[in-house]
Amino acid sequence: MLLTGIGGQGVQLAAKTLAMAATAEGHQVLMSSHYGGEMRGGQTEASVVIADEGLRSVPILESVWSAYVMHARYWPAVADRLRPGGVVVANSTVVDELPTGDFRLFPVPAGQLAVEVGAVMSSGFVLLGAYGAITGLVGVEALVSAMRELVPPYRTQHLVVNEAALRAGAGAVTALDAPAPFGAPARSARASVGTAG
Repeated sequence: MLLTGIGGQGVQLAAKTLAMAATAEGHQVLMSSHYGGEMRGGQTEASVVIADEGLRSVPILESVWSAYVMHARYWPAVADRLRPGGVVVANSTVVDELPTGDFRLFPVPAGQLAVEVGAVMSSGFVLLGAYGAITGLVGVEALVSAMRELVPPYRTQHLVVNEAALRAGAGAVTALDAPAPFGAPARSARASVGTAG
């Protein structure tokens, strides 16, 4: 999978959380981060490879099955590598519209849901919770545990809201049809995820 957005949206932390959660659930994982020199506002992207068997190569991905899109600014480079029928989970709070294509789009109002649960700075975790629930790659409990391991001691005040964000994202997709099976391309369609309220 590819995760994309702009610096400051939590894309790299979401990628690390996903990678650790998948490892905790018994999968083999490789992760790579790519970002510009800017601290905020520049391009940020991460790739995560999850498998049930050993992985040996560096995760330079020519094609991907799914994408996590926090912002549309760098979407074209991700779209070029998305396999036909792939799954795209996008933050519809800031991603107004993605060009149509042969993929299944799940717009999630991550920013709005983050505000609703009092986690205004944790929209990346909302989208990650939704991504986990939609794809079935990892469970929300594994994501919560991984997040708790990754948050440094001087930021423990964020643990409660980060957990609320992950659970809000996962909970927002329960009304959708079954998640795409791990590793299998999804049908070409478009689905919408509503807000909790």
